[in-house]
Amino acid sequence: MTDATAAPADAGSPGRWSAWRVVWWFGFVSLAADMVYEGARSMYGPLLASLGATALVVGLVTGAGEAMALVLRLVFGPLADRTGRYWGLTIAGYGLTAVCVPLLAVTPFIGGAGLVVAAVLILLERSGKAVRSPSKSALLAHVASAVGRGRGFGVHKALDQVGAFAGPLLVAAVIAAAGAIWPGMAVLAIPGVAAMLLLAVIRSRVPDPSVYDVEPVAANDPAAQPVADASPPRGGLRGWFADAVGSGLPREFFGYAFAAGLMTGGLVTFGIIGYHLTVGGLVPVATVPVVYAGAMAVEALAALGVGLVYDRRGGAVLYAVPILVALVPPLALAGSVWLSLVGVAVWGLAYGVQDSTVKALVAEVVEAPRRATAYGVFAGVQGAFAIIGGLVAGWLYDRSLPALVIVVAATQLVALVLLARTVRSLHHRTV
Repeated sequence: MTDATAAPADAGSPGRWSAWRVVWWFGFVSLAADMVYEGARSMYGPLLASLGATALVVGLVTGAGEAMALVLRLVFGPLADRTGRYWGLTIAGYGLTAVCVPLLAVTPFIGGAGLVVAAVLILLERSGKAVRSPSKSALLAHVASAVGRGRGFGVHKALDQVGAFAGPLLVAAVIAAAGAIWPGMAVLAIPGVAAMLLLAVIRSRVPDPSVYDVEPVAANDPAAQPVADASPPRGGLRGWFADAVGSGLPREFFGYAFAAGLMTGGLVTFGIIGYHLTVGGLVPVATVPVVYAGAMAVEALAALGVGLVYDRRGGAVLYAVPILVALVPPLALAGSVWLSLVGVAVWGLAYGVQDSTVKALVAEVVEAPRRATAYGVFAGVQGAFAIIGGLVAGWLYDRSLPALVIVVAATQLVALVLLARTVRSLHHRTV
């Protein structure tokens, strides 16, 4: 798994980094990058509100952003598998985020165009995640196989969340000192540059992470490549479309993807929560990133802890996610600041499990040659539900919070049933 320009990795080289070292360095990249986009994301609701957005607009922009971060992986997942440019796409995606977020600092100074420009930059930043995520997850899945995928993805996510915790705190401090939102966006250029430098170092030292596979595929043994030989890449638009809809992927994968889509769509975005905290006067604007940082701390602990449990208990640990998602609206969108803070903690817990351990199970279901494609299809299903969920949440927030609570609870009941069926099916297949 190398880019066409990468030098071949020597699996027996005594100077090769250990698998754990690579996991940690990938984690440090995500730590720096998360300072950038999670720092900005903590203020998307208040920023858009300050530019004149309504709750519906905030729900649309943040929901569409999450959808683009997921749906566009339908393009970039197959692209990675077809071209082999996993590193190139990973670097390009991180670069988009590092550039777009600091540019949000200019939006208060361009008059009526500020809201439109901010929305475009948010969507571009989220698109950067779509560009990099399938490739990054495929690279990490190789390395994590040597240390346990639950632990590998869990440790990576925990480091990722250290940045997600530090970024909002940095933004909060800058906003409190400056008395305005825009300097908090501008300062995020610093960790953006750090992320790109760290990524360049890993790329130079580990051009081919597939050498860490516990059971590497033998290049000269056709029997060791059942997936690659059975489903070779098809050319043209028809072949691309077949990859985008997951042709040839296991049946269990699709049941799992649909369940995860319902969970993603039901999880109210923090843009709506931040809007609620600000417009409802529950906390000062400068405190919103601090609240978000607390959610990121919960998310980090959830990712690490659930990753360890996953390696022992398997996919059944994910049964908790629909329950947590259903609890978010009645708590986080309550009129009491304390109930809202509890709801934010539950949101962080649900998001932590959903954004880390979920990926580990995909790697167990799908073989390595189709894994980036599978991550793209999986994210595409989640993204379709994310944009619908964002729109519905924003619309119902302005009209009926009880209706929002009921709708989310109903979708999560369906998700729980589908998830249980999928996990049982995988268990029977492996017994």
